[in-house]
Amino acid sequence: MNEKNDSSASTPSVYRHLEEVVGCKWSVSVLIAIADGVARPGELERRVAGISKKILSERLRKLTLYGLLKKHAYAEVPPRTVYSLTDTGRKLVDIIEQIRTLDGQIASAG
Repeated sequence: MNEKNDSSASTPSVYRHLEEVVGCKWSVSVLIAIADGVARPGELERRVAGISKKILSERLRKLTLYGLLKKHAYAEVPPRTVYSLTDTGRKLVDIIEQIRTLDGQIASAG
């Protein structure tokens, strides 16, 4: 591929992260579930139909790394982990919800 046509080479990393998050059905589903109040990994696994423990773990790690989720680990027996949206994560979920609304409006108009 010609480097001049490779948009990912010139795309700032924040846009590559956004493409990975929004382009991944699991990431969006996990973000929406957490926004709806589902906070623990086991609950998320049950809520997000079809997601495996491995993929869920990977998505939670990436979304935390990207600053969209905050991980709260409690030193209990057994250990408890809870996830919540950061301010940036909340803003992204709001944008995703706006896109879903727009998609519904376009579908009903067509």
